[in-house]
Amino acid sequence: MTILVLGINHKTASVGLREKVAFVDSKRELALKQIQESGLAESVVILSTCNRTELYFHQPNISPHKESDDNIKWREQCLKWFAQVHQLDEKALGECLYFKQNLDAANHLMNVASGLDSLILGEPQILGQVKQAYQYSEDFYQQHHKTISTKLSRLFQRTFATAKRVRSETEIGSQAVSVAYAACGLARQIFDNFGKLRFLLVGAGETIELVARYLIQHGAKNMMVANRTHIRAEMLAEKLNFPMQILSLSALQLGLNQADVVISSTGSADTLITKEMVEIAQKQRQFDPLLLIDIAVPRDIDEKVGELEGVYSYSVDDLQNIIQRNMAQREEAAKQAAEIVKEESKAFFEWLKQQQSSDLIKRYRQDAEYIRQELLDKALQAITQGQDSEKVISELSYKLTNQLLHIPTQALQAMAKSGNSTGLQSFSKALRLEE
Repeated sequence: MTILVLGINHKTASVGLREKVAFVDSKRELALKQIQESGLAESVVILSTCNRTELYFHQPNISPHKESDDNIKWREQCLKWFAQVHQLDEKALGECLYFKQNLDAANHLMNVASGLDSLILGEPQILGQVKQAYQYSEDFYQQHHKTISTKLSRLFQRTFATAKRVRSETEIGSQAVSVAYAACGLARQIFDNFGKLRFLLVGAGETIELVARYLIQHGAKNMMVANRTHIRAEMLAEKLNFPMQILSLSALQLGLNQADVVISSTGSADTLITKEMVEIAQKQRQFDPLLLIDIAVPRDIDEKVGELEGVYSYSVDDLQNIIQRNMAQREEAAKQAAEIVKEESKAFFEWLKQQQSSDLIKRYRQDAEYIRQELLDKALQAITQGQDSEKVISELSYKLTNQLLHIPTQALQAMAKSGNSTGLQSFSKALRLEE
């Protein structure tokens, strides 16, 4: 029995290649069908994000030993299928792939879900993506009147619990390590209640979108957005599903006069907010505290605005310094998180080994019961046909002994022939054959 992860990520491949091996929903469903029909695995979960594509297979009929012939052959089959489904060269693709099995696979998945293997250390979004990947596979198998294998299901459930434990027992996600989140964090340090504030966002690109999402998550109620094109600002408001007052850049002064917090990120080559504009705004606002955060390069806001009364001004360089300090704290927290993952993956693997031994014992007993029942049926039939019952029972016991001891005898002979003295000694001790 083997749990295998086949993967490619931001550490092993370019964004161009990662895009080619991504699984959109239609392709994911096709992949699950092909794997099911081909018998490549009993169950599989496909995780596909912008930074990684990973497939988690469970195959009960493959040896867990990496160097065994069937294990090597199976990995080759997985690679061949992966290349074919994406119509890519197998050799070139193989150079960017990684395989991890059993304990290593469990450890890897828990690291991924906990944000320890992410491009941004500790980022929380990956856990939701792992949960969605698992749910997709679970729904697929249910639709086909099947279930995800117990072993793979247990691995993912343990992974979710591990990621939750990492979040609650370490500081891995408590410090901002993105410019957008750092800007929001800075505002929270200065103002304690976002619900009472009026925000002005300048720009409508990806960074401003992230800023807006963070502000909304932390209770912002009143938001204006100023952008060069009106339609782009409307699209942002629609995407966020949040009512926003939309201003043109020519109406920036109006927004400044009303805002408590201004966060700007445009691609403008010119300064958009001058010292004079802020001075006018402060007079209108009766010099109440005003926070200006400029995360644009080049600057959107005149660096001299910080000289004005009641104005707190920060640039992208200030935020980068905050991020560097926070990243150092995250790296320290990551060491603690890694220990939790190590502990949890080991516990899962111990459970997996117990399950494997239980499965082997169950199968061995089932085989023995099949032999017993088959010989018993023949014996009863012989007695019914008038054969001497004592002779039939004697023959039954002889055949039963021979058939039950056949496989253990072969195993002893093979170990003796190969010179496996350690295995022979252990087996002999288990059978109580040692003097």
